Amino acid sequence: MTDINGERRSRTAGGVLVAATVAAGLMAGTFFVFACAVMPALARSDDRVYVDVMRDVNEVIQNPVFLAAFMGALVLAGLAGWQSRRTTGRWWIWAGATAYALAFLVTVGANVPLNDALARPGDPAALRERFEDPWVAWNVVRAALSTLATACLATGLATQSRPTRPEPAAPRRPTASHGTPHRTSH
Repeated sequence: MTDINGERRSRTAGGVLVAATVAAGLMAGTFFVFACAVMPALARSDDRVYVDVMRDVNEVIQNPVFLAAFMGALVLAGLAGWQSRRTTGRWWIWAGATAYALAFLVTVGANVPLNDALARPGDPAALRERFEDPWVAWNVVRAALSTLATACLATGLATQSRPTRPEPAAPRRPTASHGTPHRTSH
């Protein structure tokens, strides 16, 4: 246990918060790269290439490394919030956990169903028409939410790591050599 801001906190709790911050940051970066590079590059492709590449991406992204970060950020941020319930910075940590939970819900509720619809057989132009704009828009939302989550978790981490300033000592009255205070006249 360590003493932070006058509160007892285990080293494990600090490690969980660091891991949650890193995992949320990895997800924010992933969604950011899709928003800034992958999707604009694919937008230049013809319909068949666009659909084939997105199908491939949606298939290969379902791997243990991605899923560990994607699910880990959710679980670790929630655990960090619970562990911080009596510490300074807890509101930042809860805000980060909430923002990431919302990014997770956007992914599961919007992006994944769009991915599933794109995987079905059909005319590439029609599939792309129904997929591209909504998927890109929801990706920007989850990128912003996971970036916010990372910032909040990092702020919570910094707040908990900052040492508190000692309280200033009360002014002492001068004392006589035998220990009784001097009388002062005003």
